[in-house]
Amino acid sequence: MSGKPTVKRSEVLDTGEDTVYKEAKNNGLEILDPGEVVYREARTNGVVTKGVILECGSTLPDVYIWGFTKPGTATIRALAYNFGKGPKLQKLARTLGELSIIQKSASISIAKIPIAAQGLYTCQALYDTVQGAKLYYYYIHLRVLVPVTRPYIVLSDSSPSEGKSMWMRCGLENGTGPVNYIWEHTTADNTTRIMARGNNSIVNVTLVTRNHTGWYRCLARNEVNQGRSDRTWLDIIFGPDIPQIEVTPFSVSERGYSALEKETVTLLCQASSNPPSQYIWFYNNSQVYMGPTFTITRILRMHTGHYACLAQNSYLNTRSKKTITLTVYYPPDGTPSCTIRPTNNYTDLTLWCSWEGGYPHASLHWSPFLPGANGQGYANATLIQRGLGTANNSVFVCHGSHVALNVSTRCSTRTWHPPGEPQCYAYATRHNEYLMFSCSWEGGFPRALLWWSSTTGDTHGKSEENSNILILRSSATYSEAPVLVTQRSMVSVYEGSDVQLTCILKANYPATEITWYNNLKQHVIESPTKYVLQHAAAWSNLTVKETDGLTDSGQYWCSATNAVGGTEIPIHLLVKRYPMPPNVTIIKIAYSSRQQTEVDMEWFIKTEEDITGFIIERRRVPRPEGKRDVDAPWQKVAVNLDPGIRTYKMGGFDPTGLYAVQIMAVNHRTIGHPSEGKSPGELWRMTAYTSITVW
Repeated sequence: MSGKPTVKRSEVLDTGEDTVYKEAKNNGLEILDPGEVVYREARTNGVVTKGVILECGSTLPDVYIWGFTKPGTATIRALAYNFGKGPKLQKLARTLGELSIIQKSASISIAKIPIAAQGLYTCQALYDTVQGAKLYYYYIHLRVLVPVTRPYIVLSDSSPSEGKSMWMRCGLENGTGPVNYIWEHTTADNTTRIMARGNNSIVNVTLVTRNHTGWYRCLARNEVNQGRSDRTWLDIIFGPDIPQIEVTPFSVSERGYSALEKETVTLLCQASSNPPSQYIWFYNNSQVYMGPTFTITRILRMHTGHYACLAQNSYLNTRSKKTITLTVYYPPDGTPSCTIRPTNNYTDLTLWCSWEGGYPHASLHWSPFLPGANGQGYANATLIQRGLGTANNSVFVCHGSHVALNVSTRCSTRTWHPPGEPQCYAYATRHNEYLMFSCSWEGGFPRALLWWSSTTGDTHGKSEENSNILILRSSATYSEAPVLVTQRSMVSVYEGSDVQLTCILKANYPATEITWYNNLKQHVIESPTKYVLQHAAAWSNLTVKETDGLTDSGQYWCSATNAVGGTEIPIHLLVKRYPMPPNVTIIKIAYSSRQQTEVDMEWFIKTEEDITGFIIERRRVPRPEGKRDVDAPWQKVAVNLDPGIRTYKMGGFDPTGLYAVQIMAVNHRTIGHPSEGKSPGELWRMTAYTSITVW
């Protein structure tokens, strides 16, 4: 190779690079033949703070010069060179990272790359070959990539209400684009799904539902790396939905739900809501309890009615309500009552069984059961038994069952013939103006029927049971006024029970009409709620239902009239009240926790007289510094508590209020005097009964 080639300054170097220019000129480097130039272009990526190698040919050239062009400019600034005396770096190299020339090559190694290192790198490499000087231009586009930083989530509203709109943004402090985003949603049951993905960092939710509740995490990814945010909880405020009421024990009737008297019934109310619902229970529109679970121990028939659960969301100030009907089943009092009555003009028998009261009606059936006959019913059951086919001393049994009883019960009746034969007599009376015929046949069940007939077969007078008296005049005309008797002229019963008054007609020819009058001498008209009338040819019953001591006691009258005359008999009814139960004394009443929402109380009675339960009442009272003209009314907290218990826990107290509590004993319908009202937290001192609660 003749002479030393030179590199023209105007083609390669910035005029500001005096050192490179002078040294190139001093070495006599100059290339005058542009046809010998080869151009190579490449692109490579580097990552901030990482390292990268920029290659300038595969072998070490005789002469090389590195230049750098900043993005957005056209000037090539000298970066490093080697004119045969070893590589030298320019001041610019210090701004582009930890830059060095790889030994035995013209390649550049950059460690801890900064953002400023991004740009166009140009390597002019001169090779002295057999064919002559060869100049290569290597253009390397270096792109410096920034890893994504750890993303974070920004919510427009962390607790939106259901039905509202909101947005979520996945924020990044740094990262070379394009950046791809993935949103993960983890539900309360720990199920994770991909909610959204794409190059948009914002997710818009136009209609928020409760299903959006849960943990959210975003993942940001570029071609360098990916980052995952912390989980962020999105709390959706909603509800309450319409409550669902569960009844335990579960029993459905045509009216709603049913329960057996004296069993424990639990009502559970649940309504989806966030924050959780507050619950208030109502019985027939009166508030009775606060909380989701309302338990009635020893439920009674008086608890039948409508139970409503009100669910409230205090955050949204919204509420919803559900009402159910609960019917308490209870059996009738006592046992079934059986009897036999004649029917079909005393040719057949009617087996009659009654067990009234209770709800629903008791089921009754007769045995032995006859094919083709009915013999069953509710509250009452009748069975027609053929008279000719019935043997003497035949026993018939009526079986009764009720859903509120564990075992069935029964009554029996027996039909039997009267002993011997009818006894008949004749008497002359009133100076032989009248002839009295007397016939009797006592005993038997049902009673024997007697009537008079002449030898010609004509019937005289009327038919009578057990005895029959016929008076004839010489004209053979006759008639009789009615005669009444009763089984009991004085009847007593305890208040609240049903009672039956009976009137029997001894003589009823001509046709006789029986009428009842109550204790106010008012004509009794059958009313299912108060009076029930039952009639037959020779008797009449009046049933007074749900007797009351103040309104039902007194003298009742049974009156009978026919064409000849009339008569009446009195029956005195005494409705007795149950004895007054003993007084109750509260010996302990204190809050059971520091929250002062529940109260434990204990009481005792001096004498163990008859009681059937207890009633507890409370009311709010003004604090000593407050003033109120009228005391708040007493509200029932518990009714019909078991007579054997002496302690009770009450809930639903307002911690900011002051209350008074009283208790009274109950003997059936008689309510005792209320105890002295006591406030929770007071200390009582009594002989042999002392209870002190200290917080």
